[in-house]
Amino acid sequence: MEPNQEKILDKAQERVIETLARNLDLYGITMSTGLLYGTLLFQDKSMTLDEMGQALGMSKTSMSTSVRTLLDMNMVEKIWKKGTRKDHYEVNLDWYQNFIDLFSTKWRHACEQNGTVLKKSLHELRTLRESEGLSAEDLERIDLSIQRIENGLEYYQWLHRLIDSFESHEIFEFVPKQKNE
Repeated sequence: MEPNQEKILDKAQERVIETLARNLDLYGITMSTGLLYGTLLFQDKSMTLDEMGQALGMSKTSMSTSVRTLLDMNMVEKIWKKGTRKDHYEVNLDWYQNFIDLFSTKWRHACEQNGTVLKKSLHELRTLRESEGLSAEDLERIDLSIQRIENGLEYYQWLHRLIDSFESHEIFEFVPKQKNE
């Protein structure tokens, strides 16, 4: 490849890497971890932590933390390479599955946390409603809170079903994967 063509390739890849890193920030993934993911995406071979650190100008410790995050989210895989004792990593190229894993992990955790809080509050309000000495206005306020919390619980049940549809890939029946046109 000629030097000018190499520059065009590098610039296009760098633009995608930076954009991916910024977008992954929406899911709580640090910019440096996003840059690592993007860098691995454009490699034609697996990389060691040392190679990653060299490519990004970051410490091996920083690379290790980022790789662990990406492994936990199933966005990279550790692979075995014959003749070397160092761990090698490569990106999982299934963007649909990467999104599903990332989305499911984050949203399921949030649903469970929020559902627990709503259920606890609902129980407390139902107990409070049975108290003596409450005015009609007090009961009205309590009932309104109960209704809003019940609506929230319905939402989280729906969100659980949505997450299930992603994990089971049923979502693709409603929103099919599309090949580039």
